[in-house]
Amino acid sequence: MRLKRFFRTLPAKLWILLAAAVVFAFFSNDFGLVDIQKTAVILAVGLDKTATGYALSAEVAVPKGSDRTTGGTSSVLIEGEGETVAACVSELYEKTGWVPKLIFCDLIVLGEETARQNVFDCLDYFLRSEYFSDSCLLAVCEGRAADLLATTSEIDDTSSLAIEKLFSDASEKSGAVMKTTLREFARSYYGVSASGYMPYVRAEQGADGSGARTEQGGQNGGQDTASADGKTIYDAAQTALFQEGVMTALLSERETFAFSLLNGNVYAGTLTVDGMTLSVLKNRGSVTLVPGEAPVARMKIDIKVRLQNRSESASANDVALGRLTAEDEARIGEALAERVGDLWRICQNTGCDLFLLRQALYRTALSAYDRSASDLLAVVRPDIRVDVMGVW
Repeated sequence: MRLKRFFRTLPAKLWILLAAAVVFAFFSNDFGLVDIQKTAVILAVGLDKTATGYALSAEVAVPKGSDRTTGGTSSVLIEGEGETVAACVSELYEKTGWVPKLIFCDLIVLGEETARQNVFDCLDYFLRSEYFSDSCLLAVCEGRAADLLATTSEIDDTSSLAIEKLFSDASEKSGAVMKTTLREFARSYYGVSASGYMPYVRAEQGADGSGARTEQGGQNGGQDTASADGKTIYDAAQTALFQEGVMTALLSERETFAFSLLNGNVYAGTLTVDGMTLSVLKNRGSVTLVPGEAPVARMKIDIKVRLQNRSESASANDVALGRLTAEDEARIGEALAERVGDLWRICQNTGCDLFLLRQALYRTALSAYDRSASDLLAVVRPDIRVDVMGVW
């Protein structure tokens, strides 16, 4: 009752002022709309090291023609250079007159030379920017990032969108790709382990041309065309390892698959061992540090597989049932254990704490961490166990 009485006593002029303020706030808002005539909607950026700083290659979305067969979105590649990444972004505005809008950027590609130095020298800008999403995907490429983004894809008009398809949930569940985001990579970099990983992207050119594209201005609105008839297919089966922000090693396809199994990510992948091709139905993996005078890293993989194919003829009974023998399961387990062992040796040789063992030691035994954190990977003994179950 008191509240109603209070509202009744308010003068009419005050209600008019409040209504005017609400109307002004409503019509002065842009509702998140983007004026494509004044804004460069950036889909992906590539970062390359130069003698004076950095070169930033921005893939900017542009609308296609209104023809039914060409409707949708294409892109142009615009480059800016500067001592810092922020200076590169400013140069994009100076060159084009478009305001760079990074909120739609879903991919950052680092050139190989850029990754050989501390990558947070250039990623610092994206961490600080409030207009950039920290869920953006990260990748390293072979050669220059600008050259990769300038290629013409077989499967999409925009190269960055084709590359992003490599990092889909289906690809991750197959165990073929280990993707990461800016948030995840920064968390591991600033943690006590100071280690991380990114997918390593290669471009495989078509047989009939280079697959590179060029920009066209004028009446075409910046549409891109292939400089040759060749198209490009991308591959991200390898994984780059980082220690303190510097790329130190590359994991092969076999080692990347083992890393996926240890993370428990594989639910629809395939595996070939001794002429047997197997489909992975279920996977659980873990890496646990057991501290002590002789610390142990327990690496455990549980995997259920189904036989898909043998490389040699088999009996009718084997073809009908498709069962794996105990010997088959043992051979599969030994092959996977060997891959995990190769992965562990790479981590030891490069000092990359890929499994965050220093972080685990820091959280569970701080006094032991103070004593042995610097040489932990050298003294830890791996205990690798792989349990394989064949189903039919």
